[in-house]
Amino acid sequence: MTADKPLRADARRNRDALIAKAREVFDAGDFFDLRFDDFAGLAGVGTGTLYRHFPTREALAEAVYHGEVAALCDRARELQATLPAAEALAAFLRGMVDHIAAHPGLARTLATLLADRSSARAESSQELEQAVADLVAAAVREGTVRDDVDAGAVMMTLHGIGAAHDRPQWRTEADDLITLLLDGLRRPR
Repeated sequence: MTADKPLRADARRNRDALIAKAREVFDAGDFFDLRFDDFAGLAGVGTGTLYRHFPTREALAEAVYHGEVAALCDRARELQATLPAAEALAAFLRGMVDHIAAHPGLARTLATLLADRSSARAESSQELEQAVADLVAAAVREGTVRDDVDAGAVMMTLHGIGAAHDRPQWRTEADDLITLLLDGLRRPR
């Protein structure tokens, strides 16, 4: 499969079914417990179809990762287009906590993948960091956010939140940390 050649409709459906099932398995925390071939049956496709689209478990994990990052980047752009900059940044960060809470197995895996700066994963993590940088920069231009903190610090906070997901009071602590981050970013009046 090349990036230049679009998939036929049935091939696209099969690929999407595999990614959707892998995402569900991530959420259940079983992604690395299943035999790779089992993904084909779970998605209702043959093993040949699985291997044609995703020759390895890592390739399937990367496809899920890229889809998640693309959705998060789209959300950041949507918020930036519809809300004042500081509100867009706050909504995005709080939405990230919601996303992590809704998809804990996936969140742990994404945190690991985000930390891995190899090849295509690095490109996607840079896209997410750029989306966050755009939100921060817009809030700086608006005059509501300090200009001496960059998106890297915000991303580090998000990594920490995702990595600490197994803490007993995680949700409360994550919400508190986002509030602390937003208060710290606010430009003094």
